[in-house]
Amino acid sequence: MPRLSGAKPGRAGAVHDYVIVGGGSAGLALAARLTESADTTVLLLEAGGEDAAPGIHVPAAFSTLFRSEFDWNYDTVPQPNLGGRTVYWPRGKVLGGSSSTNAMMWVRGFAADYDAWADAAGADWSYSALLPYFRRVERVSGATDPDHGTTGAVNIEAQRSPRGLTDAFLRAAGEVGIARVEANSVGREGASETMVTQRRGRRESTVDAYLTPARRRSNLTVLTGARATRVVIEGTRATGVEYLRAGVVHTAVVGREVVLCGGAVNTPHLLALSGIGDRSELTSHGIPVVAHSPEVGRNLRDHLLSGLIVETPGGTLLTARSASQVVDYLLRRRGMLTSNVAEAYGFVRTDPALALPDIELIFAPVEFGDEGLRPPTSHAVTVGAILLAPDSHGVVSLASSDPLAAPLIDPRYLSDPAGRDRATLVAGLEIVHAILAAPALRSRTTGHFLTPADTDDLAPRERAEVAIDRHAQTLYHPVGTARMGHDAASVVDPQLRVRGVNGLRVADASVMPTIIRGHTNAPSIVIGEKAADLLRADR
Repeated sequence: MPRLSGAKPGRAGAVHDYVIVGGGSAGLALAARLTESADTTVLLLEAGGEDAAPGIHVPAAFSTLFRSEFDWNYDTVPQPNLGGRTVYWPRGKVLGGSSSTNAMMWVRGFAADYDAWADAAGADWSYSALLPYFRRVERVSGATDPDHGTTGAVNIEAQRSPRGLTDAFLRAAGEVGIARVEANSVGREGASETMVTQRRGRRESTVDAYLTPARRRSNLTVLTGARATRVVIEGTRATGVEYLRAGVVHTAVVGREVVLCGGAVNTPHLLALSGIGDRSELTSHGIPVVAHSPEVGRNLRDHLLSGLIVETPGGTLLTARSASQVVDYLLRRRGMLTSNVAEAYGFVRTDPALALPDIELIFAPVEFGDEGLRPPTSHAVTVGAILLAPDSHGVVSLASSDPLAAPLIDPRYLSDPAGRDRATLVAGLEIVHAILAAPALRSRTTGHFLTPADTDDLAPRERAEVAIDRHAQTLYHPVGTARMGHDAASVVDPQLRVRGVNGLRVADASVMPTIIRGHTNAPSIVIGEKAADLLRADR
């Protein structure tokens, strides 16, 4: 098995009923629910640190966390269909995981998305079966839809100080035939102001929703700075987790089960390091095969976003860090710093014959350029199109047997042989052009394109092609790399048990058999809740 050079060996600690690897959206929900039973002990291992930095809690500051200590700081391999560029993939490396670093959008998706999960993994994963879990998770402020939860763990509220440009975008969408609808009304196409995971203008991560109350329990142990390096497997049973902390290698011993909650990149990476994966890949890296599971790391799906940035005379978030805005935030929790940046979104079909939307629109009243790595320098708005149901799929694979080496991430964006993905994204950007040209928004911009630059004289379709090649980026929704299913080829079964190994489960976005038409934080938390019920039922 992989070993760490230079690390000191430690001693095995106390035996815990469950060891959870990853303190993110699913992992913290799972840990909190399991420890509601006083006779159940849980050890949670999180590679990152505490969520103490102010930038985590101030909503508009989320992009300042990119390439920081709170980020796994991943990049894809070069993408031939995006001009040969690598694409930056931020993933939260901190308690709360990406729920501590994301744009706080609460977008469930469509019922049909979850019914597709049921087709793969059984009726318990259908929308109707998962609806009670969504209600258990949600505390939606001012909810009017009976499907929305009002007493759950995660506070979800309307934005406190949206920009006037956001309303202009929604009115412009209406002018081109895209109706305004209530956010998270399942099955309804149209545009909405974003509901956010905040409490009075402050980020509400799974730390706030689940971990803070659960940490008062003596049966929960949380270790930060604990980098899991392999699952310890004796015969065909998981007996613990090896992890590195402060330069010392420790082994956490488990009495019942190990649950991996590292997400669609880190979970398949850890499975492969532990000898669970494709035999040829494992042996090429000198890793003994515990279970031949060729789909580990396969079936990678992600939402690809391509946007246009247009100059405006003012009214944006450009001055969000000014002294007056800081004071407004500190005293009243109002103002620009409460913005989640992506203040509106919408679902549309590029072809009326389609049964479901194939494009999500997204709006930010600010210049969000260079994958969010460059602070805005001009007043501008960003309007994007997101490919919701890509035919293209990729892979997460080993770079080496060194547990500390980043895996290889190859989403294979726009690689489907028929070229449908690219054609759909171009059509989505043509809808973006139409919205920008509609009176409500055209009257608020200069018409000059900052991104892609030097394209003012191009036709919309030509500009769309340039935008994709130069600037298309992830919307941060990788899924599917340890997919669940009834079939023997699936990595986990419908109870989330890893095939070929006893006492090992996965509960995170990697188990999603298909990507949803929505944002993945909400269903990831639901998976954590569902996993807790599965574990308790087995016990």
